[in-house]
Amino acid sequence: MPYFRKQRLLGGMVAVFVFAGALAMLDLFDPATSGVFPPCPLRYLTGWYCPGCGSLRAIHQLLHGNLSAAWALNPLTVVLLPFLAYGMASYAFFQIRGQHLPRLFLPAVWIRALCAVIILFGIARNIPVHPFDLLAPAGSVLR
Repeated sequence: MPYFRKQRLLGGMVAVFVFAGALAMLDLFDPATSGVFPPCPLRYLTGWYCPGCGSLRAIHQLLHGNLSAAWALNPLTVVLLPFLAYGMASYAFFQIRGQHLPRLFLPAVWIRALCAVIILFGIARNIPVHPFDLLAPAGSVLR
């Protein structure tokens, strides 16, 4: 087996184990109460919610089968998580087998639109007026 192939296989295996370990940590420890996971730096420094605030808690809820709680914590994470998981699986598959999973071509305008949606979501969830206040992570109050 060539050296590059062994190195790529090892990298893929490490990526899979790190991902599995991260999922196990999220399954075992509740990010809302355990203190194992660090707070969001933007929220900590400014008091504002970033587009990712509540994502760890949402993934924890998804791992426990609670879709409604996950949606209340961060709906953007719930919507984008399958695409992120597919991309990570494709990367790991490439590292192990040397082939990507089937890939879709996204025009640049769609990538820019996704960036705009993420930025607008981050802004909208900090507006303390109904219905925008529903975008803030559940159980949180913007101060």
